[in-house]
Amino acid sequence: MSTEPSSRTVPTTPDPESAPRFGVWLIGARGSVATTAVAGCAAVAAGLHPPTGMVTETTPFTDSGLPPLTSLVFGGHDTVDCPLPKRAEHLAAGGVLPHGLPAAVHAELAAADREIRPGGPLSGTDDDRTSDALVEAFAEDLTDFVRRHDLAGAVVVNVASTEPAPTDGSLPPSSLYAAAALRAGCPYVNFTPSTGLHHPDLAELAATAPVPHAGRDGKTGQTLLRSVLGPMFLQRALDVRAWSGTNLLGGGDGAALADPAAAAAKNAGKERVLADTLGSAPEGEVHIDDVPALGDWKTAWDHIAFDGFLGARMVLQTTWQGCDSALAAPLVLDLARLLLRARAVGLTGPRPELGFYFKDPDQGATSSLGEQYAALTDFASRLRGQE
Repeated sequence: MSTEPSSRTVPTTPDPESAPRFGVWLIGARGSVATTAVAGCAAVAAGLHPPTGMVTETTPFTDSGLPPLTSLVFGGHDTVDCPLPKRAEHLAAGGVLPHGLPAAVHAELAAADREIRPGGPLSGTDDDRTSDALVEAFAEDLTDFVRRHDLAGAVVVNVASTEPAPTDGSLPPSSLYAAAALRAGCPYVNFTPSTGLHHPDLAELAATAPVPHAGRDGKTGQTLLRSVLGPMFLQRALDVRAWSGTNLLGGGDGAALADPAAAAAKNAGKERVLADTLGSAPEGEVHIDDVPALGDWKTAWDHIAFDGFLGARMVLQTTWQGCDSALAAPLVLDLARLLLRARAVGLTGPRPELGFYFKDPDQGATSSLGEQYAALTDFASRLRGQE
């Protein structure tokens, strides 16, 4: 199978059957983002759809040594049991996936579903395993996955629902999965606002990990726009007085973020981008409302009050309507390929060069999208130079 390029993309050259294969292990593997990523990878690899939204399929990444989409093998952890083919049908019914795509890539969805293992700790059960026992069990699932498929490597990407920040010092599920990834020798990406490697007990592990890892909380919509507009106001010497926002969303994210503690974790990244790009945090907050009827679609609205020359009071309002799963899935595939390549060339530790993808990038990354993109393309050149 080969990738069907659009006018602004670079084709992925098919590899011979003897070429290495790589694993992508998804935490929250039966959720909307994971299902869209698996179905989308299969569709693009088969030439059914162009790789729209995949930055790694654009010109700056030509010959950077990234694993081709045809080489990716999917698996993961989850605590729900809805099979991926059925989940894909639900997404197609809601307009997230194209009509007919679940049937066209059924074999790939079913193959990935067979590689999904039970996550944990399981609430409402007698799962009394210690944190270390859970980490060890998750790591064994990963090493078994790599061994059975004779993979050249695997990357772990957290795309599970947002969890509240821990308050008792214990390791939350996202941190258990992160520790398991590093214990199994796998690169790790936290695409959620959840704690992951940012737990104090994992600080030393994250700093000394012999594999690369990246970021926290994928930047897909409202914050993507903020990372462009914030620098614009600063560079034009316009004084932002207040910046308020509202998010209306449904689906699993809406239900998870109805928890005030989970919403606070999500909003922290949105507000941090403004503070970083403007130099200080303006007045205003972000509100998140769960609207189940919206399903996997969301509306994000921003109201920006600013002063112009001679104190003229002005307002900019923006409205973003979209599907988070369709925005996130190509970025998940990008990050998986970039981290796999980084691991192959011997890079380790946090990768601030990938801040382009995150609300909360690793230390050393700017929050301005333009500067982040420049750092990303420089990183692509560095990977190319490692051939």
